Amino acid sequence: MLSYAFTDEQEDLRQMVREFAQAEVEPLIEDAERDEKFPVEIIPKLGELGLLGIVFPEEYGGIGLDKITECIFVEEMAKVSAGITASVNAHADLAAFPIYKFGSDEQKEKYLPRSIAGEIIGAYAITEPNTGSDAAGLATRADKKNGGYVLNGRKNFITNGTICDYCLVAAYTDKSTRGEGISVFIVDRDTPGFEVTRKLEKMGHRSSDTAELVFEDCEVPEESLLGGKEGAFTALMEALITGRVSHGVKSAAIAEAAFEAARQYATEREAFGRSLSKFQAVRFKLADMATRIESAKALAYKAAWLYSTGRPCVKEASMAKFYSAEVAEYVTREAVQIHGGYGYIVEYPVERYYRDAKLASITEGTSEIQQLIIGKEIGL
Repeated sequence: MLSYAFTDEQEDLRQMVREFAQAEVEPLIEDAERDEKFPVEIIPKLGELGLLGIVFPEEYGGIGLDKITECIFVEEMAKVSAGITASVNAHADLAAFPIYKFGSDEQKEKYLPRSIAGEIIGAYAITEPNTGSDAAGLATRADKKNGGYVLNGRKNFITNGTICDYCLVAAYTDKSTRGEGISVFIVDRDTPGFEVTRKLEKMGHRSSDTAELVFEDCEVPEESLLGGKEGAFTALMEALITGRVSHGVKSAAIAEAAFEAARQYATEREAFGRSLSKFQAVRFKLADMATRIESAKALAYKAAWLYSTGRPCVKEASMAKFYSAEVAEYVTREAVQIHGGYGYIVEYPVERYYRDAKLASITEGTSEIQQLIIGKEIGL
């Protein structure tokens, strides 16, 4: 029976994250957005509270809870800053989690405790300049040499690329098998041949560092293969599924933050002798926004519940990511409209929410890709 009511423990964690985000994250947003630089000092603070290890077992320093609880963390963080949350998610969901799920014992011991403690930061590199939605079409290759491998290729749009201590890199070890011939390597930042060529300037999520990476004759030992063996396409897809669940909650959180700002503004702002909230046009907008947000959150948490209980959730994860992205774009646009001219001014946060919302329909599988996945899952 479907049941994902929040426990007292989860509500306590929600309150803790909310207070942390308001006290520790919010004061950093203005500088981080202006300078387009992720405040790395946040990572060890999150690690100290155990918030980087929510879904990881205690033996690695985690707290051994489920995806629902992790999504509560994502929701409360993203209401304050979607950009900062994106970098945290990339570290925990996309870099550390695949090591836990598919890595060797030695890899887990080497990377997980320090990642969960916030002592090191991870990144996840699939996307290339000419390969986005087609994950199996990547050009980066890894050739065997001297008992190890030599990586050659270029990666683009890599979150945490400029600040990572290690990076999971997807490369073909067997070009004769599309997709299945892809392997994943854990590459330390100081490995010769690993270079950050440029930091990318973005429309939104400006407080999250994004970079282009180049691997040129980058020699790595055989032990750097994720799980110690070639062929890791399943690991890549698994990371994307859990990431899409988080994205569903994150997008709904952006929408909720925009809605709350618009609701408050409509209550306080007066026109023609009464508050904006008394006008039917504005009231209907807010009612529609609130309804869509609740629907998006319910879908996202259903996907989280399915994932947490070991049930298949490919369809639900894609539905959550797709629908929440649509809701985020709609709600943030309407929030700006309710603010009028003030919504277009940087001084008001709805301008940032509007810019941040757009990424939701692009990153980690575009909305069109999610629709293709959903179509396949419903038998089309």
